[in-house]
Amino acid sequence: MENSMELSKHMEFIFLGALILIGVSAAATAAVPKLLAPAAQVASVKASTTPIVVVKAKRLTAEEKAALGE
Repeated sequence: MENSMELSKHMEFIFLGALILIGVSAAATAAVPKLLAPAAQVASVKASTTPIVVVKAKRLTAEEKAALGE
């Protein structure tokens, strides 16, 4: 009989705990609206405006390489 009395005393805390658990799980599995997901928008902008770097230089001769190695 004592165990059922303790359970009824703590029923409010059990209910609140279950309510919090349901709320957290609902928030964790909810879809993210487009306005709150700027990373996807940034990724699409970066993909379309990717900078291209072109490096042009003449090759060193054997004498120039030897002079740099000293």
